[in-house]
Amino acid sequence: MLLGSSISSLTEDKLFPQKYTLQIKGRLVSLEKPKIMGILNLTPDSFFAGSRVDTLPDSILTKATQMIEEGADFLDLGGYSTRPGAIDISVQEEIDRVVPAVEIIRKKFPDVLLSVDTFRSKVAKEAVSAGADVVNDISAGALDVEMLEVVSKLKVPYIAMHMKGNPQTMQSLSHYSDILEEILYYFAEKVDLFRKLGIKDVIIDPGFGFAKTTEQNFFLLKNLKSFEAFGLPLLVGLSRKSMIYKTLQINAPAALNGTTALNMFALLQGANLLRVHDVKEAKETLKLFEQLYP
Repeated sequence: MLLGSSISSLTEDKLFPQKYTLQIKGRLVSLEKPKIMGILNLTPDSFFAGSRVDTLPDSILTKATQMIEEGADFLDLGGYSTRPGAIDISVQEEIDRVVPAVEIIRKKFPDVLLSVDTFRSKVAKEAVSAGADVVNDISAGALDVEMLEVVSKLKVPYIAMHMKGNPQTMQSLSHYSDILEEILYYFAEKVDLFRKLGIKDVIIDPGFGFAKTTEQNFFLLKNLKSFEAFGLPLLVGLSRKSMIYKTLQINAPAALNGTTALNMFALLQGANLLRVHDVKEAKETLKLFEQLYP
């Protein structure tokens, strides 16, 4: 019995995400059960065409409504494509894409949780002022020296991702002596800095596809539980990425099945948020996971 109890306890420790909460503008949002974040790209050049939405109000509301009805817990709005080699745009153009969309969705859906996907402090500030709840920064503050101070003042949750370089250069920066050790050290330094600056609600994202080869991405995914050492919620964004479609020798539009398979693996490894293009399928994956591990 003692051996059985020990095995049961060990299995539970390995399978169940830690019980995190986020303070979001006076609301306490529990991550005891994993959540789904739907991707809404207000860009003409994001790598998966199915995620792109033009900036017309009807188009934005149609996409947002669909994702909410399919079970999205968060919507992540981005106005700057971060695919490899993406075209750089001005801060003002990014604001012009994102802020009206935040306002439109917030007016229609006052309770939906909105994240702004940006590495620019001015965009983050304007979007939160318009109604966004979370800042999702691919650079964890590295691409804008004012970002962390702004997030601290805004008092909103902050998603910090690992990458090297920027979207224009990152694919040439995938050399690591020990990728897991280097990324863990990266987050150890970042988390310490966030705490010193008073950023209280932090979510970490290993940054699949950002300055990483296919083999490195799969290695990180297999070692996802290493990130639990920080005691912070973990966001995983695998949706339709090249690590899937290159491995399967297909393309992004055909990568939904592979995405679903890896999303389930990520949940088993303790992911707290899944950032996805396809909310319905991700929600179904989550429901099956919760049936297995209620």
